[in-house]
Amino acid sequence: MPKQKTHSGCKKRFRLTANGQVKFARPGKGHFLTKKSQSNKRKLRKGSYIAGKNTQNIKSLLAK
Repeated sequence: MPKQKTHSGCKKRFRLTANGQVKFARPGKGHFLTKKSQSNKRKLRKGSYIAGKNTQNIKSLLAK
């Protein structure tokens, strides 16, 4: 059976940690930043982790 290719969109948006968690950057930090409050922009700086069944789906798209 052939190897599964890595999904190009997923490899740009997600990273796997050493523990096997899927890390991603919060959306909404690209433009229109003048409308957003300082505290909101500060919260967007921190990344987050995908939870639940979505982790397995993204790992399969990353061919891991």
